[in-house]
Amino acid sequence: MSALTVLNSADEPVIFEIATTENGSLIGLITLNAPKALNALNFEMIKLLEPQLRAWQDDDAIAVVLLKGAGDKAFCAGGDVVSLHHAMAQGKPTSLVEEFFTLEYKLDYLIHTFDKPILVWGNGIVMGGGLGLMAGASHRVVTETSRIAMPEQSIGLYPDVGGSYFLHKMPQSVGLFLGLTSASINCEDARFVSLADHFIDSNKFDAMLAQILTAKWGKTASLNHDRLTDLLTDLDNQSARMPKGNVKANLKTIQKLGEFTTLQEQVDYILGLTTDDKWLQRAQKSLKHGCPLSCALVSEQLKTSQGKSLLACFKMELGMSVRAGEVGEFQEGVRALLIDKDGAPNWQYKTLSDVPQTIIDSFFANRFGENHPLNELAVK
Repeated sequence: MSALTVLNSADEPVIFEIATTENGSLIGLITLNAPKALNALNFEMIKLLEPQLRAWQDDDAIAVVLLKGAGDKAFCAGGDVVSLHHAMAQGKPTSLVEEFFTLEYKLDYLIHTFDKPILVWGNGIVMGGGLGLMAGASHRVVTETSRIAMPEQSIGLYPDVGGSYFLHKMPQSVGLFLGLTSASINCEDARFVSLADHFIDSNKFDAMLAQILTAKWGKTASLNHDRLTDLLTDLDNQSARMPKGNVKANLKTIQKLGEFTTLQEQVDYILGLTTDDKWLQRAQKSLKHGCPLSCALVSEQLKTSQGKSLLACFKMELGMSVRAGEVGEFQEGVRALLIDKDGAPNWQYKTLSDVPQTIIDSFFANRFGENHPLNELAVK
């Protein structure tokens, strides 16, 4: 196997390496390097990732970029919301919260619009901000250990990082169900709902990398996209049968959500299901204990983002996320789940009917006017 050239210190939260292939092309390798924190995406990681990706996008010698997490437990278990909690708790949250989400969404948008192939090795836990990194990659690989979720309603947030865009790519009502319940999905589910492209056994990573380094990469991005697809498809065919998922098995139950006209009816339907299915029971429990404001936001988010461009979705989400830093439920949810870990959030709004429409509307107000922080992103 070709020797790797390490571009930065192994102590950095993101490690960048370059490998030379047999025909002289270069492969950019990125490792999220915070295994004890399940590679949760923090400020420093984001600030390292975006400029390196931009440099590789402009480097004609780079044929493919591969993004993975350190260790076997997680690709990336979400964004570092603990640091945001500290800012919110100090009473001056807006500027730091805005900076974090602005940089995160710019990074996610860059991955979505990257010309060259980006392979994300989605092994282990992939949640929240980790899904934001994975969703936009051109080649998304899951393994038998993949556990994927958008658990934001449990912390008073909503499915951001482009969820307004990619949740619409799922079968009817599935995006709403996953957003309302934070239900965890596996590799088969991920492929079924268009969040993954290939399934490869987790023990085949080294074999995959070896094949990438011996492949004959071309000079055009389109050719390299096709070659990487063929390579991963071969490995997919050599892998074991995927573990059975839960979404397809419960699709009829999930899609009955579309028969109801109000969010309250939809929530009542999920909570009222009589079922022995453990996955559905966990979804019910999560919805019951989740944040009512978050549920209202998920519903309105999906209605408002229907048909919007990727960039418009990220612009909408930035306003929503900054507003979440002000309202209080986000701060309380992070406290209960990740700071004090008492699992008992004291929501301001105890039920859906307690959530004022004016509060919901405030998340969708045009707070930035013509000077939106994401205006610099090209329209694609």
